[in-house]
Amino acid sequence: MTGSTDGSPHDSPHDFTHGAMRGSPHGGAIRTMGALTAGTLVAVTAYTVALGGDGRLWFGWVVLGLLTLAMAVTQS
Repeated sequence: MTGSTDGSPHDSPHDFTHGAMRGSPHGGAIRTMGALTAGTLVAVTAYTVALGGDGRLWFGWVVLGLLTLAMAVTQS
C-alpha cells in the first residue's frame, strides 16, 4: 500500500527539522556565542555598578554583541 507507514521518522512527507537552529551545523556555536554575550553583559554591568563605568568594556561588549548578531543573521 503506497500511503502506509511503519512509523519510522523518515516517512514524513516534509523533510525538515523543527526549530531555528537544529538543522544548522553551526547552531551550537551561535548558542555558545549568545551565552557568552549574555554572560559578558552581566559581568560588564556588575563591574560598572561596583567600580564605575569603563567605556572600553562597553565598547568591547557592543562589538561582541554585533558579532553574535551577525553570526545569527548570516546562517541560512
